Amino acid sequence: MATSRALLLIADIGGYTQYMQFHRSVLGHAEAATRRMLDRVVGAARDFDLIEIEGDAAFLSRDAENLDGPAALSAVARAVVAMHRAFHVERRFVELNMCPCGSCTRTSDLTLKFVAHVGEVATQTIRRRRKLVGVDVIYVHRLLKNAVDVPEYLLVSDDLFRHGGAASSGVVMQELTQDLEGIGRVQTFFTSVEDMAAPLPPLPDPSWPQRIGSTLGMVGRGLPHVLPRRRLRTLAAAG
Repeated sequence: MATSRALLLIADIGGYTQYMQFHRSVLGHAEAATRRMLDRVVGAARDFDLIEIEGDAAFLSRDAENLDGPAALSAVARAVVAMHRAFHVERRFVELNMCPCGSCTRTSDLTLKFVAHVGEVATQTIRRRRKLVGVDVIYVHRLLKNAVDVPEYLLVSDDLFRHGGAASSGVVMQELTQDLEGIGRVQTFFTSVEDMAAPLPPLPDPSWPQRIGSTLGMVGRGLPHVLPRRRLRTLAAAG
């Protein structure tokens, strides 16, 4: 199986499990909110291809054969800053729709974090779906389990940091040694996303047509989750 060098990036929503559990009574709205945010995040990563949506995370990649060291890390940094802003803009739009449920009003509990790595991958196509496989794919996913103590961060592998020309890319990072399951002790590097770009300016409030459209969209998303429960209650009462 032929391999190629790829830049691997995962954008992961922090607080997703608690959010979905706490707001499971309006699961349709919680699912719609996180889907909207992930869609905006993926759309902002224009130089990367979406490989898969993995629940609360988007796994992306781009060809790295023609990227020198500084260009690889700079490409990740640009994508992360754009994806972070897109996430926060959409999160605000969701929170300001007119639905009063917890799923719609508490999206501020959600954050966005990133891990990145560069390595060799192979491509598989299963039922017309493209997937990446290889040790380096496992490696970047293992990076999600870490001890970084800031809510929104970029964590990169030693390969990407050192061979990515960290000094030339202008990205300042802290070193973090950790043990990755099945891989062992590795050096990684991280920074707060807030330190990578200027602070987010005040985000625009959605217009009334936008708020109405967003609200109707959330109501529509919630119906498939509400109607079955109502049908079951009706059947139980009739029995």
